[in-house]
Amino acid sequence: MFQSIFLSSLLLLNIPALYIYLMYIMRNRTKIGVKILYWLPIILLSVGLYIILRNPFGTDFTLYPKAMGIYIICYFLIVNPLVFLTVTSLLSFLFYKKQKIRKAILGVGWIVSFAIVFMLLYGSIFGRTQFTIKPVKYAHIKIPPSFNNYKIVQISDFHLGSWYSNTKPVQQIVDLVNRQNPDLIVFTGDLVNNKADEIDPFIETLSQLKATDGVYSVLGNHDYGPYYKLWKSNADREQNVRDLENKQAQMGWKLLNNEHTFLTRGNDSIALIGVENDGEPPFAQYGDLKKAAENTEKYFQILLSHNPTHWRREVLPETAIPLTLAGHTHAMQFQIGSFSLASKVYPEWSGMYTENDQSLYVNIGLGSVGPPLRWGAWPEITVITLNKKIP
Repeated sequence: MFQSIFLSSLLLLNIPALYIYLMYIMRNRTKIGVKILYWLPIILLSVGLYIILRNPFGTDFTLYPKAMGIYIICYFLIVNPLVFLTVTSLLSFLFYKKQKIRKAILGVGWIVSFAIVFMLLYGSIFGRTQFTIKPVKYAHIKIPPSFNNYKIVQISDFHLGSWYSNTKPVQQIVDLVNRQNPDLIVFTGDLVNNKADEIDPFIETLSQLKATDGVYSVLGNHDYGPYYKLWKSNADREQNVRDLENKQAQMGWKLLNNEHTFLTRGNDSIALIGVENDGEPPFAQYGDLKKAAENTEKYFQILLSHNPTHWRREVLPETAIPLTLAGHTHAMQFQIGSFSLASKVYPEWSGMYTENDQSLYVNIGLGSVGPPLRWGAWPEITVITLNKKIP
């Protein structure tokens, strides 16, 4: 696994770098200083790639999330322009007798390269904190009259480790959420990247989230710590999950682990159901929907389930739950218009989806995993207003 990832990443970096060097730098008899400056970042990135993927020193990289984020951004800032310039240069040779067309193709390569660099820089510096409020109106015949205009704020995928202990953007999120005057706040999983102690700098801030009926949450795949490779034992990893649960309780959040609660207005109630992460392989499957939803069938039901694939795998074929709220996809943190590569992986990846009388809303999250950036898939706070549907 390591060898294939390392080799492919190394080749993706070095083959275009070598091509550009041979075609445009060496042939023009560039000064030795320029040649050194050209190869220096390539060499540093290659060494860094080996250290990160092989980890020869047994480093706990979760202690250096900012350094890791900077490395990933630098890697893509170098790789993407090199790849596009190489591709367009090779394409231009098809028109070597037509200089105008060849120059136009090379020009496109430069424009695309500059555009990618701009998007990466904007997404990492500004896009991560371009918090967006998304209002959603949802009507269903089973919603009780007392819950007309009931306001639910959904947030998801904080990935607190990706904020590098910087409480300012998280405080912005909390203030924006509270400004919506919600009746209910729900969090649909992935509070951390790897370890429960990522929560510590943010406990006071996240404790400020306020809603009439409280804050409810479920666990996401990252919350179980499966991507951290330095656990001393399974017991150590399981203790980490318990620590995460305790810290949520300390913040005043109510975690629904394969269980439900009832929200009441006057003589009316609705059921809020939460399952542990239930993802498609290789993601963890801890969910027990049957147990979580037991004795809630006569109520209007809202299901919190981190992974949206759970909706099509189990919720649709085996239940009549009207509304499911999920996260997980991040829209892969990169979206142009209505297109994201997430659509090639997830049938439902952003926004509202409805089949017959059942709906799924996918929130694209607030944090980041891997590259600490967002472009187009701006971090999302969803405000869902319930209304009784008139037959």
